[in-house]
Amino acid sequence: MRALDERYADFGELNTIPLGIGVDSVYCNQAWAEAMDLKKLRLLADFWPHGEVARAYGVFREEQGVSLRANIIVNEARQVIFGKVYPTEQLPDFDEILDLLRGQKFVIK
Repeated sequence: MRALDERYADFGELNTIPLGIGVDSVYCNQAWAEAMDLKKLRLLADFWPHGEVARAYGVFREEQGVSLRANIIVNEARQVIFGKVYPTEQLPDFDEILDLLRGQKFVIK
């Protein structure tokens, strides 16, 4: 999440808002954001019903009650235009995401 926070302005230049979503509570997310010194990135709590958003995007691991590490891009029409799951130990490639976004035509309404 720190790398995403550091690249926040790059996403903003492309009229895109990055969000972090996890299955922990708001209070856990707040403590984690403070510990990681996140300044810009918004963290959303997919806490109750537990993992509902992750389930909707197919990235909830029922056995452990956690979400997978994934990047999912949703356009203004609420359509998934990109999705990729990463191993837990691997940081997502944000250049790959930014390159994809640069190739898209976005309309701000």
